[in-house]
Amino acid sequence: MGMDVAPEVLGSSAAVLDAARRASVDYADRAAVNTDRSGFVPQSLPDGVVFAESVEDVVQAVKLAAAHKVPLVPRGAGTGLAAASSASAGEVVLDLSRMNRILSIDPVEQIAVVEPGVLNAHLNAAVAEHGLFYAPDPASTAICSIGGNIATNAGGMRCAKYGVTRESVLGLRVVLADGRELRTGRDTIKGVTGYDLNALMIGSEGTLGVVVEATLRLRPLPIATATVAAFFPDVAAAAAAASAVIAARLQPSVLELVDGPTLAAIDAALGTNYRSRGGAFLLAQTDGFGAHLEMDVLVNAIEPFTAELQRAADTAEAEALLTARREAIPSLEKMGRVSIGDIGVPRGRLAEAVTGLADISRRTGVRIFTIAHAADGNLHPIIVVDPQESVTEGPAKAALGEMFRLAQSLGGTLTGEHGVGLLKRDWLRDELGDVSLEVQHAIRRALDPQGILNPGKAI
Repeated sequence: MGMDVAPEVLGSSAAVLDAARRASVDYADRAAVNTDRSGFVPQSLPDGVVFAESVEDVVQAVKLAAAHKVPLVPRGAGTGLAAASSASAGEVVLDLSRMNRILSIDPVEQIAVVEPGVLNAHLNAAVAEHGLFYAPDPASTAICSIGGNIATNAGGMRCAKYGVTRESVLGLRVVLADGRELRTGRDTIKGVTGYDLNALMIGSEGTLGVVVEATLRLRPLPIATATVAAFFPDVAAAAAAASAVIAARLQPSVLELVDGPTLAAIDAALGTNYRSRGGAFLLAQTDGFGAHLEMDVLVNAIEPFTAELQRAADTAEAEALLTARREAIPSLEKMGRVSIGDIGVPRGRLAEAVTGLADISRRTGVRIFTIAHAADGNLHPIIVVDPQESVTEGPAKAALGEMFRLAQSLGGTLTGEHGVGLLKRDWLRDELGDVSLEVQHAIRRALDPQGILNPGKAI
């Protein structure tokens, strides 16, 4: 439907916003969608927002953007940590959060079909009624959307055993940059017909197409779980214990590391006393028919390193421990502006990575708090600065660069699950090399020759 366009919205964007259904140029709407939880602050606001409520809304918005050569920034719940959904002047945000329906659940085939705005936690609550669960579980599970998880190939605490988002997405419905609809994947667990366009779309940060529907693989809820919280003299000992778990050929469903300063922040936010019990914390969970037997072996592996062990006596106690881990980032956000790193290293080099991060903090004077998905070597070093300071320039950016170089020196990567967005593009070439970048640019040009989908992000 038509609408009045604010005076500051000029040129082609006005044509798109005037013609699109459910579009807004209100200052409050534009301010609400111009950034995410990465700490990145755009210098300006987007020209407007299109609030999609259906596939038809998305197709119309994309066709209008293509016709008028207007950059379009897809956005889900806005919980991203790499500025991949940040938008500024000259761009229009395509907000998918209202496309939040669970379209179907098949408990026999263990499949769910959902729209991109469905929240991770809402999906899990719905499928739990059928004795199932959706495996990827980012720390922001209560507020992050499935579409955003797909855009970044998100992981979470359970990904060491069950895989990241890519392993749980069977098929996608995608609107391409010219408005055509593409279906990728299939409804079966296996299938190798043609190129794997499904995997190509997952993790592409909205630069190759807009996901409007996803067919997801579900799994049976574990028959049993066992949970242990271990406390250590320092974070190096905790990292060594995590490496011992891997060396013991165990596959816990959860193995999370939290350093002492982060424990103190959690205590301040939740009123707990974790920091007084040790200089670092390792949360381990095993599941399945042999959960308790596997936990016995895990405890034997880590006990030589520990200062204290606590076995959860029941589900409530286990949930309290998991909540403490999930609240790590919100607790740090209360201390100032945060930039959440996302490096990955070989699992056997986790202790070296933790020690290296502490050294970077000492040398740069930047406060770095460390949490990690220890079972797969994915660390989240979190920089915290004063609210008025920038996390994208000055000492904070220098520390970020050193983190990435540390990961590279250990045979790792600059992002395990959060994506590249705007924040990490400076270091892409060092990791990928010229040939890989050229191939990826060619794929992007082939699918979006005008470069209208989320320009400047990912690659």
